[in-house]
Amino acid sequence: RLVTPGEVVETVKADSLFYRNSGGGVTASGGEPTQQPEFLTELFEECQRAGLDTALDTCGYVRWEVLEPILEFTDLVLFDIKHLDPDRHRELTGVDNRLILENIKRISERGTPLIVRIPLVPGCNDSPGALSDMAGLLTRLNLTRVDLAPYHRLGAAKYSRLGMAYVLDGAEPYSEEEVEEIRNKLEDRGLEVEIA
Repeated sequence: RLVTPGEVVETVKADSLFYRNSGGGVTASGGEPTQQPEFLTELFEECQRAGLDTALDTCGYVRWEVLEPILEFTDLVLFDIKHLDPDRHRELTGVDNRLILENIKRISERGTPLIVRIPLVPGCNDSPGALSDMAGLLTRLNLTRVDLAPYHRLGAAKYSRLGMAYVLDGAEPYSEEEVEEIRNKLEDRGLEVEIA
């Protein structure tokens, strides 16, 4: 159904006591929420006026002139980094990562709180070199918090129901030991690592 930002805020405000007690707020995710920038900017502005914290969950593939006004009303950015090598990033996602990397740099420079999230996918971005590159980027940007989201098969059935090919059909989820090994390598680089 179609709703206005004001209607969303009124719905959210009904649970504002819960957010205040839990330290939570409103997170815009998707898809990619920056695809509706006017709505999102107005929503976040109204949330902040109502005393609600705002978080933007983004892949960062958005022009800065679209992203910057949203950031004016954003308390926290959850930013996905999938791969630093531009060719491999294009192979995995279909787009170049230059815009994404420029945006994470700009967000970091403007001082908006930022948590980087790495969706770990076997054979795609979990090599020692790829992980070292990502840790290096975070260190250069003075970012210390990273959330790892290890691959799981929960979406496989959905692809089947939609009649779509599941490109990771042969991939196996990580064991707890493998995830801990990756966590330890990143922590050895001075990062605070959470497992999503």
